[in-house]
Amino acid sequence: MKLILASGSPRRVELLEKMGLTFQVEPSNTDETLEPGLTPQQEVVHLSLGKAQAVAAGHSEPAVVLSADTVVELDGKILGKPHSEAEAAEMLRALSGRSHRVLTGVTVMGSEGTMTHCEETEVYFRPLTEEEMQWYVGTGEPMDKAGAYGIRGYAAMFIEKIHGDCYNVMGLPVCRVGLMLRQAGIPLLGAEA
Repeated sequence: MKLILASGSPRRVELLEKMGLTFQVEPSNTDETLEPGLTPQQEVVHLSLGKAQAVAAGHSEPAVVLSADTVVELDGKILGKPHSEAEAAEMLRALSGRSHRVLTGVTVMGSEGTMTHCEETEVYFRPLTEEEMQWYVGTGEPMDKAGAYGIRGYAAMFIEKIHGDCYNVMGLPVCRVGLMLRQAGIPLLGAEA
């Protein structure tokens, strides 16, 4: 069965490759505007489902579509990708010395049906100095990341501890995705489905 990743995220591509999967990348061009009235958990599932549906609609042959959407949630508020350096610095100030949650909505859609899940990981930031935040924003790294940081980059030195799937913070909860793909008939670890 063909596997399609409905995302152009290099981090998601890398994680699926590390799982030993063969897949094609087909980013979804769906609207990612937040729906009013949804909780952050409902929002990421809603967005991932929309991405999977959009990509699946373009295929007539049997395939399994995997999509994901990741946000940072702090005090019930979603911190998406910053639109400016000032907004990135503001997000980092809010995260400094506190814990927050990284939420990833995952959808696996195939001929057997659709599965969705919201994975939650709690991340603890140490207190940051103003100089550290300004330097980090100046690297440009926060600008395309939810919550204005990337765990695999310079911001790794800001993180004291993590509770949950560390790969979820990179944008794809590998353990959960493996279970969902296996249930959808995608062979894992060289085994036949």
